Amino acid sequence: MLMNFHNSIGVFDSGFGGLTVFKSIAERLPNYNYIYLGDNARSPYGDHSFETVYQYTLECVEWLFEQGCPLVILACNTASAKALRNIQQLDLPHKYPDHRVLGVIRPTAEVIGGMSDSKSIGVLGTRGTIKSESYLIEINKFFPDVKVYQQSCPMWVPLIENGEHEGEGANYFVKEYLDELLQKSTAIDTVLLACTHYPLLVPKIRKYISSDIQLVSQGDIVATSLADYLDRHAEINERLTQEGNQLFYTTGDSQNFDQHASVFLEKEILSRKIKL
Repeated sequence: MLMNFHNSIGVFDSGFGGLTVFKSIAERLPNYNYIYLGDNARSPYGDHSFETVYQYTLECVEWLFEQGCPLVILACNTASAKALRNIQQLDLPHKYPDHRVLGVIRPTAEVIGGMSDSKSIGVLGTRGTIKSESYLIEINKFFPDVKVYQQSCPMWVPLIENGEHEGEGANYFVKEYLDELLQKSTAIDTVLLACTHYPLLVPKIRKYISSDIQLVSQGDIVATSLADYLDRHAEINERLTQEGNQLFYTTGDSQNFDQHASVFLEKEILSRKIKL
């Protein structure tokens, strides 16, 4: 029996990191069909220009539209920071008025301020996400009394994408960036992992920060936000197929993707390679 993946929820990331968000979404909303696309051939996105990230992200979003996805989640902070607004304001109204694209920054910003007792939050992200100042802007909209301290971690995604994040060599870069962040304020009591790759580094991160500091990953936040969005937007929800099927694609090597994805998802998958 052929599976029907038309009207699936599309989930996009520059590589493997979005699988941490995808896993939370699929656990929260297991009945929906999903198509995941990782642009591994062009990952990481963190050091690319705004224009390049926008172009790459749009190509991937349009590919998911072509597969019949009326709703796409950008499970990537860099893409959400550098491409989402342009796609929502420039592309959707004119070319895809019946489609929707959501990101991970706004739903996170809506709740993160309420998690900090000291009103001091640290944000760890890629160079692109940090340079965009998206979290500074968005958190300030919802929590103007919260101070946000940012730190870019340019080596973390390459370490994870190359499967080197569990080795001893990763310790230096984990400690270095955490030290730089925490030196900015002793009041930081909440640290946001503003890259969907970073949850895989939590065991190492915990070694170098106080147990009093809470680490916040985005998966559950985004999943809760999506569930609420679908409750409020029946016109989108009614279009989505609910058969509980999942399909995975990558622009990179599928065997390599499957190997890494099994670590993120804690199960074996078989992906398909595509060329954009």
